[in-house]
Amino acid sequence: VRFQGGSNAGHTVVVGDKKYVLHLVPSGVLHEGKHCVIGNGVVMDPFDLMKELEQVESWGFELKGRFHISERAHMVMQWHRAIDKAEEAARAPGKKIGTTGRGIGPAYCDRAARTGLRAGLLAKPEALKAAFYDHCERYNKEFVAAGLEALNIDEEYAKLAAAAEYLAPFVTDTVVEVNKLLKAGKKVLCEGAQGTLLDVDHGTYPYVTSSS
Repeated sequence: VRFQGGSNAGHTVVVGDKKYVLHLVPSGVLHEGKHCVIGNGVVMDPFDLMKELEQVESWGFELKGRFHISERAHMVMQWHRAIDKAEEAARAPGKKIGTTGRGIGPAYCDRAARTGLRAGLLAKPEALKAAFYDHCERYNKEFVAAGLEALNIDEEYAKLAAAAEYLAPFVTDTVVEVNKLLKAGKKVLCEGAQGTLLDVDHGTYPYVTSSS
């Protein structure tokens, strides 16, 4: 179970003489029969996740029936990446945080502000489209006011719709699924994204990531 963080993680896993690089997908995916979960504390970029899952499938690993995305996980959207890069560029020399520019921090901001889009929308096309257009139009107004380039809403939504179609079958209530496994006596390994010094509470604040 990946329980926090986003695609800013970089996990290199060596199995035998083969090396695999993962960002969002739990490392247990390389072990046949193990269930893998993107938990509700994760901020998940649909495009990054789809690309990574396609990579995992190309390695010969089966995902059907054993890969699960929490319907409560928040999504990293195109505007989060734009904000992340713009804010880092605006910081004075010596004040830069060193963000990866993948939109993780802004996505967690929306999560805390209760304005984010959750993964459950991936399985609800009409609701996803309405929410996407509403949010993107609002962010575009802010971008234009700040002198930044506005996003092409139609083009960006077309990309999201394709990712949603691929990811929707994996979306479920993972809280129920994990508790079923625990009650059955199974062991659950929780996998984080970063080490202690990047923890927002216990790390070298403010040079940290946005999750605990």
